[in-house]
Amino acid sequence: MSRALLRTTGGELALPGRGAALVDRADGGHLVVHPPRPVWERGELDAGELARWSYLVAAAGRAMIESLPQLAGGCLNYWEAGNWSLHEDAAPRGTKDPRGARRVHLHLIGRSPGAADPAWRWGEAPLFPRFAERHAALARHERLRADECRAVVERAGELLRDVYAQGADAVETSRPCVACALPTPASAIDADGRCADCLQAADV
Repeated sequence: MSRALLRTTGGELALPGRGAALVDRADGGHLVVHPPRPVWERGELDAGELARWSYLVAAAGRAMIESLPQLAGGCLNYWEAGNWSLHEDAAPRGTKDPRGARRVHLHLIGRSPGAADPAWRWGEAPLFPRFAERHAALARHERLRADECRAVVERAGELLRDVYAQGADAVETSRPCVACALPTPASAIDADGRCADCLQAADV
């Protein structure tokens, strides 16, 4: 499950779950943008939803490029897929109808000229793991750190306000969780300043 960093009327900017980052932070980093409601295909969004989601995608992508030192001289790949959810070995096993199994989300994948992973070599198309190999392949990737996420969220918020004219009512305030320091939408932090992930971890 991805971890919400910023929520707007255009959707949610999130950090991939542990062991789910497609690329290591040092090789460019990886964030995910979910649309404002679950849909199987982006054409299911109405015009306003699609526009606001596009604002969030553009602001988050520009914020990654401007905020992450590892992306100096680099760029982003914007990748919408959902293939693994349709694999016959994905739960529940068997053939799936995309309308029921697929959920649109856009991967923001940093491409660094200094990437060390051969699968993410600069100037080459990325090499994604096969379904059965995905857990082992992704487990070695480090997610973006809390300070990097805070910088991206802060800059994305500025861009949403200043470039895309999204008012305070359209962008929920995010603040760091007192335990993990990741930026967190205010509605997802408890009275003591902790996020749901840290609360769950404390209960285990």
